[in-house]
Amino acid sequence: MSQNEPETIGLSYLNALEYCPRRFYYEFVQGEMVVNEFVLAGTLLHERVDEPGRTALGEDGAEIRRVYLFSEKLRLSGFADVLMEQEGQLVPIEYKHGRQGKWLNDHVQLCAQALCLEGRENSLPPASFGYIFYWGSRRRLRVDFTEELRARTLALVQKAFELSRQEVPPPPLEGKQAIRCADCSLRPMCLPTEVKLLQGIK
Repeated sequence: MSQNEPETIGLSYLNALEYCPRRFYYEFVQGEMVVNEFVLAGTLLHERVDEPGRTALGEDGAEIRRVYLFSEKLRLSGFADVLMEQEGQLVPIEYKHGRQGKWLNDHVQLCAQALCLEGRENSLPPASFGYIFYWGSRRRLRVDFTEELRARTLALVQKAFELSRQEVPPPPLEGKQAIRCADCSLRPMCLPTEVKLLQGIK
């Protein structure tokens, strides 16, 4: 581990990295955060959801809320909103404030939770799938932890540590990916359009 590298990467920051490397840099490396109405609503949602505890589900298992996860091998840490014990396995469940988007950032965050669960001793094994519950649409989405998603998540972990060593943020998103900038809470700080103009990027 280099001098400028963090000891661990938070699970939620992988979500930011998949959405936009520049966003990840501002939030994780520089510790910046812009709180708008959507960020605040999501924070308030998790204050209600993240009450630690265990709820029995009859003879089929239980739900465990606000579970701390850590992987020494991957150097990841963070919390799972809910772990559901089901048929001798642990199923991670992540709660999101809005509706399902077009991107894979939520999928990656959930998959990273499963990867952390794989390294836990004296615990039930993780299931090959998890769920994301979107409050905006009251929809529960099943996410299968395919080899492709696992590889994508592991690649993001490596990229996160690489970006953490950089002294300047990555450039703004370009091409079709730049559509993500419109809904980003960090847009007033990132100034993607202005930065591109200054750099002569059209």
